[in-house]
Amino acid sequence: MFFDFRRLLPASQAFSLRERIRAPLGALLGIAVTAAFGALAVQQGQISPAIIAPMGASAVLLFAAPASPLAQPWSVLGGNGIAAAVGVAVTWLVPDQSLAAALAVSLAIAAMIACRCLHPPGGAVALTAVVGGPAVHDLGLSFVLWPVLGNSLLLLVSAMLYHRLTRGSYPHRQQPAVNRHATSDPAPLARIGFEPADLDEVLKDFDQYLDIDRDDLETILRRTELRSYRRRALHVTCESIMSRDVVAVGPDTSLREAHELMRRHHFRALPVTNEKAEVVGIVTQSDFLHKPRWVAGQPRIDIAQRLRLILSGATAPNDTVKDIMTAPVRTLRPETPLADAVILFAEGGLHDLPVVRESGKLAGILSQSDALVAMLQDRSAGAAPIPSPAA
Repeated sequence: MFFDFRRLLPASQAFSLRERIRAPLGALLGIAVTAAFGALAVQQGQISPAIIAPMGASAVLLFAAPASPLAQPWSVLGGNGIAAAVGVAVTWLVPDQSLAAALAVSLAIAAMIACRCLHPPGGAVALTAVVGGPAVHDLGLSFVLWPVLGNSLLLLVSAMLYHRLTRGSYPHRQQPAVNRHATSDPAPLARIGFEPADLDEVLKDFDQYLDIDRDDLETILRRTELRSYRRRALHVTCESIMSRDVVAVGPDTSLREAHELMRRHHFRALPVTNEKAEVVGIVTQSDFLHKPRWVAGQPRIDIAQRLRLILSGATAPNDTVKDIMTAPVRTLRPETPLADAVILFAEGGLHDLPVVRESGKLAGILSQSDALVAMLQDRSAGAAPIPSPAA
């Protein structure tokens, strides 16, 4: 039987077309900026190279895998800097170049792991310190400052600016599950399935370095559970369970009137619609609690909120719904599966979602309570009957 060479290939990565373009373009600009500033430094009297080869490997991580723990700022600066210092020290202490090369890379890895700044290009930096020839050896410890840390810092700043300008995320920040109540209870997404301690035990047993942040891995697994529910769920749509007799308000409805409607009907949220019945926002209990100032039992827009509105380019505040409403607002379509709505509720920490038709006009509203009742009914309908014991 022939060997299946496909087994040698890594699992395919789900890169969008945007990322396929953005990553190489970022590396192009990052290396160009680093090399240009490096050349300028050399012209000012530096005797070291303008840029060293390991920066190419750092660029791959910074622009193509910015969420990797190996690509974070401390990993880049600490990893490259520590590896360079190790390489220089080994070069001084070990005359045989072959042995020095092996020791430099080995000790650099150990040092980076100990300092929590593992960065694969650091191995190449340590090797460069040994085999870089007289031009590198003559620099001594200056090699650590320039070109290693100088190049690393320039490339890092370039990456931070590039990701900011292209709406990327770097340095990587874990997006925690939303807990809008600011209590000690876990967010809704963190209450399903496994416990964090379960994941920690599995990772301990796995005992290998994973090129993914531990919290990112937990979020991925929890969202996978939600998607799994969507796949297994029966075909219930939002239209079949949404509330249709919806009380909505306009942007120019007074805060007093909107609050009275919420109190009278015991609503947690009111959709905000324009004259065409199109949903333009939503006003919630949380909006009333945090945005206006209450005077003699009536909501008023205070100075801080007025300044925020003015700075955002909004019209002059006049104590109406548009001054505190949340916009834009997440919405559902009547044909949206209930499972998709459950995912939005869990991941976004939301309680009520307007349901709109293709025209954008309000069709109804779906609450967490509606979804819960439907899920319980779904589960009851899908449960297999328990067989009776044999006589």
